[in-house]
Amino acid sequence: MTVSIIAAVASNRAIGKDNDLIWKLPDDMKFFRDTTMGHHVIMGRLNYESIPHKWRPLDGRPNIIVTRQNDYQAEEVAVVNDLEAALKIAEEQGEKEAFVIGGGQIYKLALDLDLVDVMYLTHIHDSFEADVFFPEFDEEKWEKEVIAEHAIDDRHKHAFTIFKYIRK
Repeated sequence: MTVSIIAAVASNRAIGKDNDLIWKLPDDMKFFRDTTMGHHVIMGRLNYESIPHKWRPLDGRPNIIVTRQNDYQAEEVAVVNDLEAALKIAEEQGEKEAFVIGGGQIYKLALDLDLVDVMYLTHIHDSFEADVFFPEFDEEKWEKEVIAEHAIDDRHKHAFTIFKYIRK
């Protein structure tokens, strides 16, 4: 099973503030949805709780929440206490590519444990004030290809480039 990360990251590595997204990029959200649809999505509890109620759990995708809280419950999702258990559930259910979708702690854990095979990172060409950041990683260990480039337009206040990183 391939383990992938998918994230939108500002040029200063910002990914969130006050348990919410900092930007609105509809085409990047469509990329996220299209890429993860039908696949297991693994996220931390705070990330799950940041999803508006009407959108959770994320439809068309088995949702797995990783939390240290032993008594945490959420409807229609699997709840586990560590990332390896989440990946085991996905693998046992025949998943071909599981997606770690955030937040910052889960991204860091996945990279620190050397579990990640692929990263889909949207690089937003701007810096933002934030309280959650994407972890640093050694780009020399990854092959990088451009998937899409997007300029500023009437629906997007920030330009961005979507990259696929594949572990060398």
